[in-house]
Amino acid sequence: FVFGIPGGAIEPLYNALARSSRRGGPRPMVARHESGAAFMADGYTRETGKIGVCCATSGPGATNLITGVACAFDNGIPMLVITGQPSLPSFGKRALQESACTGINTLGMFRHCTRYNSLVSHPEQLESKLMTALQRAVRAPRGPVHLSIPLDILKSPSPVPTPTYHLAEIIRPASLFDPDATDDLYSLIEQKTNPRMLIGGNCGEAIGSILQFALQHNIRFVTTPDGKGLISPGHPLFDGVFGFAGHVSANASLNDPSVDLLIAVGTSMNEWTSSGWSHSLLNEKLVHIDESAEHLARSPMARLHVRGRILTIFDRLLTLRQTSLKVSSTPIPLPNRTLSEIVEAGKFTSDATPIKPQRLMNELGKRFPVGTRFLADAGNSVAWATHFLQPADRRRSERRVTSIRRFDNGRRNNDGSWLRVTMDFAPMGWAIGGAVGTAAGNPGVPVVCVTGDGSLMMNGQEISVAVAEKLTVIFVILNDSALGMVKHGQRLAGAEQIGFELPATDFAAMARAMGADGHTVRSPEDMEKLDIDAICRKKGPTLIDVFIDSEEVPPMNLRMQILGTDI
Repeated sequence: FVFGIPGGAIEPLYNALARSSRRGGPRPMVARHESGAAFMADGYTRETGKIGVCCATSGPGATNLITGVACAFDNGIPMLVITGQPSLPSFGKRALQESACTGINTLGMFRHCTRYNSLVSHPEQLESKLMTALQRAVRAPRGPVHLSIPLDILKSPSPVPTPTYHLAEIIRPASLFDPDATDDLYSLIEQKTNPRMLIGGNCGEAIGSILQFALQHNIRFVTTPDGKGLISPGHPLFDGVFGFAGHVSANASLNDPSVDLLIAVGTSMNEWTSSGWSHSLLNEKLVHIDESAEHLARSPMARLHVRGRILTIFDRLLTLRQTSLKVSSTPIPLPNRTLSEIVEAGKFTSDATPIKPQRLMNELGKRFPVGTRFLADAGNSVAWATHFLQPADRRRSERRVTSIRRFDNGRRNNDGSWLRVTMDFAPMGWAIGGAVGTAAGNPGVPVVCVTGDGSLMMNGQEISVAVAEKLTVIFVILNDSALGMVKHGQRLAGAEQIGFELPATDFAAMARAMGADGHTVRSPEDMEKLDIDAICRKKGPTLIDVFIDSEEVPPMNLRMQILGTDI
């Protein structure tokens, strides 16, 4: 797919996509706003492991993309962004929607949120610049890349009759590897008696190897908020989420005085993933493993940096383990873990009306089938989902604890995450477009978008795309007639209560007006009456407008502390 909106300056691109569609190649998926197109490309990349593509015409089309592209940049999501320009001879003449250096300079704007950014000023540049852009998108640090192509260049015949490069080879992930540092890490682990591991959101490809290594060494672990979706909350070694909306158990695990080594894997050490740059993580016990030098630069106090492809590093660690001793094939027994260890158990099962958000998260995790993708939007949605959402019947690991290595290395084509969120740059409405892109990439599984009423009012028009494409996306709206995080943040900070109220809105009726199914939930009983199996079988979107208890405060203490509020 190419996600975008047509326009005069990119008409030749859409002509090509029309021909491509007829022969079964990439086809356009028309968004309702260009930011939604970028969010869709983001969701598509996360689900498929392929490079999502979005496009827009010149001027306002290009500037509308920027929020979604900036989100992908800060979250390390590969993406190819194509924008149009008026014809080259019109540069500097105030052409309609001119966005070159002599107009509203969109190329200059994209420079700050892309890994590669270039104007194609001659047809013979296109192939080499495209190859360079795609390479930069997938090589660490990964992220979006941008090509701005004037109309006359798009209209020109290609000087290359057939491609001269092997694209699949060019964009294959590189197995960067530091064997000395990896061997040093193994020796360090062997010397320690009580290590801990922090699993970050960039571990998707390697999560099977990481979990097998943790089981072999009996290393307890926590995850970052964006790493939670990579593991089962019922894993015997899981001690909770560390960071924004995380768990007391995770903090206690890392702060255990007997812990003598902290291994952080695949995390950027940003505000939310490091629990506000907490000293319980960023100290002399730390070993930081990552492919990105930018991420490693944020942990200068670490006793060891291991840079490279995480899958390659952990496969090496597993090899070292297996050559040093024979591992028992007996699985580690599950401890008696209960929900009350990490949730407010009473509210998790409360029958109160309006429904408690904790109870709603319980219902979502319990009632949707295995394989469901959950995307949690910015605001209260991500806080509630990070802390409370738990899917049922997930696999506990990608490998058995055995002395025999699997030759496929537990590889996944995508990030393997059942819960997807944004860190760093977290725009409202990301999950709405992201869910559409996820469903486009994998139409065989249900996709649940957990979002708020404020986000829906901002980007809810993309539901129309799911209608047009008959995609099984379930939009769950946390309806509290407020910008919830703003409201609760003001209260916790003792600030003026202003600017958070939203008018009462019938979102189920809005969904039906766009052609989707719409349901209203005001109580746990209403939730239980929903036929979730039928909703998941439906080829098309469903919106569930859930009136939640607006007085329940989301787990946002970390955010308040960073803003300088004592709570």
